[in-house]
Amino acid sequence: MARISFDFRFLLIPAAFMFIYLQMRLFQTQSHYADRLGSAIESENHCTSQMRALIDEVSIKQSRIVALEDMRNRQDQELVQLKDLIQTFGRKGLAKLVEGGQTPLAAVVIMACSRADYLERTVESVLKYQSPVASKYPLFISQDGSNQAVKSKALSYNQLTYMQHLDFEPVVTERPGELIAYYKIARHYKWALDQLFYKYKFNRVIILEDDMEIAPDFFDYFEAAASLMDRDRTIMAASSWNDNGQKQFVHDPYALYRSDFFPGLGWMLKRTTWDELSPKWPKAYWDDWLRLKENHKGRQFVRPEVCRTYNFGEHGSSLGQFFSQYLEPIKLNDVKVDWKAIDLGYLTEGNYTEYFSDLVRQAQPIQGSDLVLKAKNIKGDVRIRYKDQAEFERIAGEFGIFEEWKDGVPRTAYRGVVVFRIQTTRRVFLVGPDSVVQLGIRKS
Repeated sequence: MARISFDFRFLLIPAAFMFIYLQMRLFQTQSHYADRLGSAIESENHCTSQMRALIDEVSIKQSRIVALEDMRNRQDQELVQLKDLIQTFGRKGLAKLVEGGQTPLAAVVIMACSRADYLERTVESVLKYQSPVASKYPLFISQDGSNQAVKSKALSYNQLTYMQHLDFEPVVTERPGELIAYYKIARHYKWALDQLFYKYKFNRVIILEDDMEIAPDFFDYFEAAASLMDRDRTIMAASSWNDNGQKQFVHDPYALYRSDFFPGLGWMLKRTTWDELSPKWPKAYWDDWLRLKENHKGRQFVRPEVCRTYNFGEHGSSLGQFFSQYLEPIKLNDVKVDWKAIDLGYLTEGNYTEYFSDLVRQAQPIQGSDLVLKAKNIKGDVRIRYKDQAEFERIAGEFGIFEEWKDGVPRTAYRGVVVFRIQTTRRVFLVGPDSVVQLGIRKS
């Protein structure tokens, strides 16, 4: 057999190519991993920088937290000191209350905040008539906040007990644009009334504001009202205020009325009523809340014809609303009425409807246009029917009395009837569409 010869040198050529190819692939792989390694190192450096920045930021925030904790601790210490001071004054006040050995008829609290000059005027007016009956009507000032001028003024009187409401909880309004003041006022009222009813154990409280003066018979009036409220549980509160109490609309300092509309501005309530109201007290607008039918539940309020308080507060949380038209012209009673000699039995639920119905029934009905002129030309009381709120507002505007309604009730109204004087002695009755039925008056 012939021998085949093969030159293995020919294999070196493809092997060389294969070696070159493998070296190129190896170089490419090394370059790829080198790039990835570079990116990883760069990312690591970036993360390290970010971590250092975060550590620095955390350190700064920790320093701030420590500073805030120190501030909070200082505030807590100050609060403890203030509470101790308040309790000291409270103990002194309680000692004063029991000195005479007489059970107080009602506490009197002046609600204050930041108007030291107004507060002084109010306190001086109250002390003028309260001093002779101080054992019956212990006087308190409840301050909301830490205004130093108000606090100093309150503490300058040794005839009263000072309370301070310190509220650090942020206020969150329910609607945009609302004044925070109305929320803080509601909180202050709840706190003060809780203190007076549950800490000091009073059975009744008379609430005044720091921009009021009182009449000479203020305390006698509320003593008579307290007796009336004890007899008649359908009276939710007694007020010293008449919304239509301007000089031109009042005459008789002895006249009292029942109303479905809460008057406020110098009023008295009992602890049993507060037991009901305190757990559901509103976040704001407490006075309008009391005017809701769901809260007064068919009960009524006693009010005078001639006011026993005068509101001089042109500047305050309400921004002087209605002051020049409705508040400034208010007539403050200047007659010392002997309320103990007057039988107020006609104001009880069983008697008042009949009493008031007779007054309305005897009034001469008028209608049509020029109602003010017609009323002035008639000798005696008159009554005017209105069919709805719009017509009431038109008629009220003609006479110049309050046009406002709350929850379907005009200010001062009883069974939809609003009464005021015109030309001194004569009464005008604005009678609602359902009033004649509620009062049992024959339509005419």
